[in-house]
Amino acid sequence: MILTSTPFWTWLASAVAVLCYALPALAPTRLDDRQTRRLLWLACAAHALALLAGFAPPLRFGFAPALSVTAWLVLTAYLVESQFYPQLRGRWALGGLGAVAVVLAGLLPGQALHVQASPWLPLHWALGLSAYGMFAAAVIHAWLMTRTEREMRQAHTTPGLPLLTLERLMFRFVAAGFVLLSATLLAGGLFSEQLYGAGAQAWRWDHKRVFALLSWLTFALLLLGRQRWGWRGKRAVRVLYTGAALLLLSYVGSRFVLELLLGRTA
Repeated sequence: MILTSTPFWTWLASAVAVLCYALPALAPTRLDDRQTRRLLWLACAAHALALLAGFAPPLRFGFAPALSVTAWLVLTAYLVESQFYPQLRGRWALGGLGAVAVVLAGLLPGQALHVQASPWLPLHWALGLSAYGMFAAAVIHAWLMTRTEREMRQAHTTPGLPLLTLERLMFRFVAAGFVLLSATLLAGGLFSEQLYGAGAQAWRWDHKRVFALLSWLTFALLLLGRQRWGWRGKRAVRVLYTGAALLLLSYVGSRFVLELLLGRTA
């Protein structure tokens, strides 16, 4: 945890982001939709400024910054989507997610990048984190689907999006995430030495890569099941949750164990 080396403007941006994320989460009934959207847009902008500090030398990365970038991608995708579908719900939950992610990234900035690593490594990370963001957005839509279906069965009014619309959006995010994850695994397998420096193995069967490959196979099965056998509803959601859990374990989970539980950097 390196607090003194963080620029003041980074802490200011982080504080603004946490405040604007937390208000919709802590007081959802006191803010109307317009006020909530404005606060979340301001939070995303401040969050982006805070994330830029991670690209300043020395470049640092870890599980908490990875979660922070993923949360920012999910929230940005949600806000853009809400411009077309204003009846989307769940802003309070996303605000809480954003606030927690920013706090964790500030307290646990991760490890410094190895000096032999390639300048292209951040691009490789960007591909992987974009995949995380797309699949996380799909999980959010799956949760909204489950919530909407439960409320319909209980005869509650549901001002949110129809189930079919939520399902279509969920699979769009899954497809986008699958393309990005495929590109990430391909780049890591073919250009490992160029990305991580001399001596890096092209493919190493460690837990991170095993979980990543298992998640890729799970998402491939989900998309195939959707196209060939018409998978939808609870079956599709269960497979999505399984793939997302495996993907979470592949990098964020492994870095969490190394950095927090074992106190190691590699």
